[in-house]
Amino acid sequence: MSGRLSRTRWTGLPRWRQILFVLLGLTVLVAAVVYGRSAAQKPDTCADGVERIDDECIGVNGGGYDFGTREIRAVAQAIKKENDRIAQQPHVTVAMMLPLQSDQPTLRRQMRSDLQGAYLGQRQANAGEGELPRIRLVLANPGRNYGRQDEVVDTLIGMAGSSKDRLRAVTGFNLSLDATEKAVERLTKNGIPVLASRISGDRIANEDDTDGAAGQRFPGLARIIPTNSGAARALADFNGARGRQDARTVLVFDTRQDAYDESLADAFRGIKEAGPAGPAAMPFESPGIYEAGSTGNQFTQIANNICDSPADTVYFAGRTLHLRIFALKLAQQPCGDRHYTIISGSDAASLRQGMSEKDWAQLRGTGGEAKVTVQYAAPAHPAAWSTELKAWRKKWDASHDREPTAAELPQYLTEPKAALDNLNKLIEATLQEGTGLGSVPNLEDSRTMLVYDGLLTIGTALHEVQGDDAEQVPGLRDVGTEWSKLQSRHRVKGTSGLICLTSGGNPYDKPVAVVELDPGQKGRGTLKFVGIGWPTGREQPRNCVIPSRTP
Repeated sequence: MSGRLSRTRWTGLPRWRQILFVLLGLTVLVAAVVYGRSAAQKPDTCADGVERIDDECIGVNGGGYDFGTREIRAVAQAIKKENDRIAQQPHVTVAMMLPLQSDQPTLRRQMRSDLQGAYLGQRQANAGEGELPRIRLVLANPGRNYGRQDEVVDTLIGMAGSSKDRLRAVTGFNLSLDATEKAVERLTKNGIPVLASRISGDRIANEDDTDGAAGQRFPGLARIIPTNSGAARALADFNGARGRQDARTVLVFDTRQDAYDESLADAFRGIKEAGPAGPAAMPFESPGIYEAGSTGNQFTQIANNICDSPADTVYFAGRTLHLRIFALKLAQQPCGDRHYTIISGSDAASLRQGMSEKDWAQLRGTGGEAKVTVQYAAPAHPAAWSTELKAWRKKWDASHDREPTAAELPQYLTEPKAALDNLNKLIEATLQEGTGLGSVPNLEDSRTMLVYDGLLTIGTALHEVQGDDAEQVPGLRDVGTEWSKLQSRHRVKGTSGLICLTSGGNPYDKPVAVVELDPGQKGRGTLKFVGIGWPTGREQPRNCVIPSRTP
């Protein structure tokens, strides 16, 4: 009845009114479709400046956002607090770029260590009365394995040109990957200075013999740890003849395309060995940085082959996860009473965090002594300077009957020790004032120390460029060209060693801390500092004056 009545009313309307109602209906329908599509296309934001893409929060934020990672919540808030404190003072922005989300607890703890170093470095750089400009720190999440670095680099380029943000440097970069390389290349090609605090791949570095920045692939790039080649030279020098006997050494390397693995394998191949030929290099293939795949089966076969060879020193070019699996597989082999030493690069600095008590027991074996020792070139270790100074004093006392003068003290040890003491005091003061960092910083894995040194280096460059003019805003190019001046009397006294930058922005003869996993007698093992290695074979010169020819 009602339907028939409605049709009667409709057919009874004048034709022009029927057309008008149809047009109005179409207009409403089109508007609804357009609105719905607009709402669907509107970015789903995680926080200010951060967009949700798939299951990740990608973008840049300096307002205390933790990117959904509970472990970094407290330190992200501490950074916000410092940003708020210096907001009304002359300041520029520095971005800390590294992946900030993961479903792996070990990686989340590593993020926290990195950000603790960034915050403490920001605090130290902002400390002095006349130290201007201040640093406003923002966090930049490029996604897993830097997979969304394009979008983040776009944002950072915009911030560099903004009179509000005044972005003057980007730091972080904790993985030597193809995506990292692309990000660094694009940032520097757009005139944005980059300070890489943790990458060691040789491909992400400038040559030192080029004619100025125009000849550099990454103009405005600075690094504060040796490349894999430099670290390999330091390890070879530290180990002496043991690591140079061809018959006693073998290379195990990952064939997966990975800038770090490739660079480290090439570096180990470059070590000059002597004597009869040893076993051929043994490749394996992993599915990804944080994926085991079939590597366990591959390592069992490789370990069998090593057990049948005269080799007892293994140069391992692979990531931390695979290094751990390989070390355990080698320890499981019934090779008699033989002891093996595995030598690897800086990525191994995180190895201890992934070791369980069962793992330590396997490395320890049943004889009370370690079956397998893992040694690597750590970018830093908190015990390095006090241990080396104690050894230096012992030698001095044995041949002198007086105290050394200030000029006679080993500057390459005393200045980094003073810097480390200062960092420890800053950590204590921060905790006492009630500023939470998520945990008490653990310096053993070197992450906090390296990132702290990176912010310290950026702060030094900014203060040197600005000079006495508090109103001046340092230009991008000014900061980028300042790196090579940070040497000699302008050296940076880092906790990881003296930072003296070459014309290509590389650290000259930067020491590495040679560290070993010590299984101990029971329970969880420790990281044992065993000495310092130098890429040139000897310590840095007095005042870190860089010679005209660098190795």
